[in-house]
Amino acid sequence: MKHPVSLASRRSFALLTIIFLAATVFAQKYTSPSQPVIGSQNTVTADPTVPRPSTTPCVVPLFDNYTFADFSAKTFNFVPPACPGPWAKVVLETDFSITAGRQYDRTANIWIGGVNVYFGTTAEPSRTVSRMWHTESDLTDYSPLFTAPHDGRVDLGNLVNSTYTGVLYGSARLLFYPVASGSTAPTTADAVYPLSGGPTGGTVGLGTPNNYLSRTFTLPTNIERAYLDVIAQSQSGDEFWYTCVPNDVANELESCGNTAFRETEVYIDGVPAGVAPVYPWIYTGGIDPYLWRPIVGIQTLNFPAYRVDLTPFAGQLSDGTPHAVSLNVFNVNGYFSTTATLLVYQDHASAQVTGAVTANTIGAANPVLAENVNTDPAGNVTGTVSVTSHRDFKLAGYVNTSHGQVNTQITQQIAFTSNQNFNITADGNKYVQNIQQDTTISSNTVTRAKGGAQVVNSEQEWPLNLSYQFFVYPDGSYAQPVVVSQGYVRHDVTTAPGGPAYVSDVNVTSNHNDTLTPSGPVDQSASQRYQLKDNRGACWDRSITASGGALATVNDGCKK
Repeated sequence: MKHPVSLASRRSFALLTIIFLAATVFAQKYTSPSQPVIGSQNTVTADPTVPRPSTTPCVVPLFDNYTFADFSAKTFNFVPPACPGPWAKVVLETDFSITAGRQYDRTANIWIGGVNVYFGTTAEPSRTVSRMWHTESDLTDYSPLFTAPHDGRVDLGNLVNSTYTGVLYGSARLLFYPVASGSTAPTTADAVYPLSGGPTGGTVGLGTPNNYLSRTFTLPTNIERAYLDVIAQSQSGDEFWYTCVPNDVANELESCGNTAFRETEVYIDGVPAGVAPVYPWIYTGGIDPYLWRPIVGIQTLNFPAYRVDLTPFAGQLSDGTPHAVSLNVFNVNGYFSTTATLLVYQDHASAQVTGAVTANTIGAANPVLAENVNTDPAGNVTGTVSVTSHRDFKLAGYVNTSHGQVNTQITQQIAFTSNQNFNITADGNKYVQNIQQDTTISSNTVTRAKGGAQVVNSEQEWPLNLSYQFFVYPDGSYAQPVVVSQGYVRHDVTTAPGGPAYVSDVNVTSNHNDTLTPSGPVDQSASQRYQLKDNRGACWDRSITASGGALATVNDGCKK
């Protein structure tokens, strides 16, 4: 788009949420973050904190009040906590702030031993308002990483000069909660392997569909389960990938190309092994910065990894030979900043497990395009474009373990739909783009072992609706009305032998409105609600609203 305040010109350099699985809550309780202040212009979300055990944690500071005013990586040394594992919970806490002034949103990463433990983006300041924010991440599954010293690194590149004056500051710490007397430690990974840019970490930029993030590992020979945590963050020309259109109409519609469909694809030894859909994160400089003051978009400050279950490949990965684990981004058209973490769970009573993959129907992506774009004799453009993708695949495999054969079967359906409507005048005085996008993910995992079968069903939906309009009036003034609604919905049911099903639900909605004019924002408002509950007593329900760039209301449910 070519008008002065279009999506494409709203380039933000890039940007953070949680490896947060509601299904791990169990009897622990959610506690409130510091209560938001009505009337405050500070950055705020409706997110809960990570639920904590009742034990007193050992605290390991990672870095304290680091200054981020250039593009050099900042280092620290990680030392294991005084209280040895296993731990009931491991929580990463971060605190960031930015001084008042002008600054882009920036991407932030934290690495320990080359493993990514935090990935998110920063809030943008305003001329008179500095901002601060807090994030929390559950890293319990990564416990083996924290049993030995490691080099640590923080990447938060930030340009500070006479124009871009906002200086970023940050601190981070790990909290290790001992297992309470009489309680059992949670099952965690036995080994953690990074797919990153080098020994101390770093993301890998993938600029074309033929670019791969790939690492080769010689793994333990007794793997029973394996997972890959994937993060792919849109950057540069792909930051607004959800607004893109097919290449043959990109110039006509003044938009980016390669369609509005992206997905991350996972491979083992070059064979498709899983699919990680891409959440449509919108950063705090995205489209119109006033949309995100003070309520930011869903997951903007702290990206959760998407977990791909590689357990059907456990027998293959245990054969003692090197194996390449790779990923790429389908339709990438600028670049995506990527990293991943391989988690393996071992059968400690066996030195060697055997097994094989018995079914793999993933295949290649095959999106379907539809276009109805018309240009009249005067050069005015109207029409619609759409892209849909549907995957329906099965993965299955087995391993022969010390406790018998374990069979895993995964069936998954991933449906993506994007419909866009355009109305563009040749004189540049009107540009309208309306987007309705949705991703649904349905997964069924059945694990059969000697003691019976465990069944895990997971349903997710990621809706995004965006209305973008730009008008130039006869007096030369302009208006840019924008409405953005996004959501994150998840329903999980786990049924295991000998016990009742565990059921958890998460429902997050976020709505943002603003009209940008030469004199500033008009009708600036936002709302967000985060609901979480399970059938073991966990509950969180917070609704917040904002008006005119300040927090207006806070309402909490789940009251005792």
